[in-house]
Amino acid sequence: MDEQVLRSLIKWPNVPDCFGWLALDRRGHWRMRDEFAQKNQLPGQVIQHAALNAFISRNYACDTLGRYFFQNGPQRVFISLDATPWIARINPCDQGWELGTQCGVSIDPSAALSDERGNIYIVGLINKTIYEYLDSRSFTKERSPSVALLHDHDLVHFSEFVKLREEACSFGGSWIWHEKQLPLEPIHSNELGARFNYITKPTENPLS
Repeated sequence: MDEQVLRSLIKWPNVPDCFGWLALDRRGHWRMRDEFAQKNQLPGQVIQHAALNAFISRNYACDTLGRYFFQNGPQRVFISLDATPWIARINPCDQGWELGTQCGVSIDPSAALSDERGNIYIVGLINKTIYEYLDSRSFTKERSPSVALLHDHDLVHFSEFVKLREEACSFGGSWIWHEKQLPLEPIHSNELGARFNYITKPTENPLS
C-alpha cells in the first residue's frame, strides 16, 4: 500500500466508507458503477486509465470480515466481486509459466477447484494487505491461502496440465504444476465465499 495513502488515513481518519461504486469483474477488470448502473444492476464501465488501474491494484486490501476494498487516500471504497477477490492468469516467465493475479501478485498454488458451471479456481498463497475491522489504521501484510478464478482465456491452457475423473456434479482429478502433482477437486460456487472468507457484495453493517 502506498505510503501517501497510509499517511492520509492518519490525517483524515473519519472519512465515510463508499459502497457499490467499484466492482471487479470475472476477467480482472475494475469497473466504475455510477448510480444508473447500480439502480439497473448493470456491470458498469471498465476503467481504462492505466495509472488509475495501477493505483487501485497497489492499494487493494481486505478486512478481517472478508470485505475487499480499494484504499483511495483516506476513503475506503468497498468492491463488489463478480466472482472471487482475485482473478488468476497463466503467464510466461523464465521458468516456463507462472500464476499471477489481476494486481500482478504471484500465486503459489496448492490445488484447483472446479464448480458446477465448469469454472476453474486456483487455490494458493497470495500476498494480501489486511486491516483489523475495529482498527481501520492497523494494516498488516501476510501471505495466506486464498482463491482466484482462472480467467476464461486460460482454460484451454490449464487443460493441458490436467488429468480428469468424473464427479457427481463436476469433475476432479489432478494437475501438474512445475513438476508437482496438485489436486483438482469439485466444489459448488455457493461454497467459495464461506470457505475462503470473502464477501461478494460488501455492506456497511456486515455483522447486523
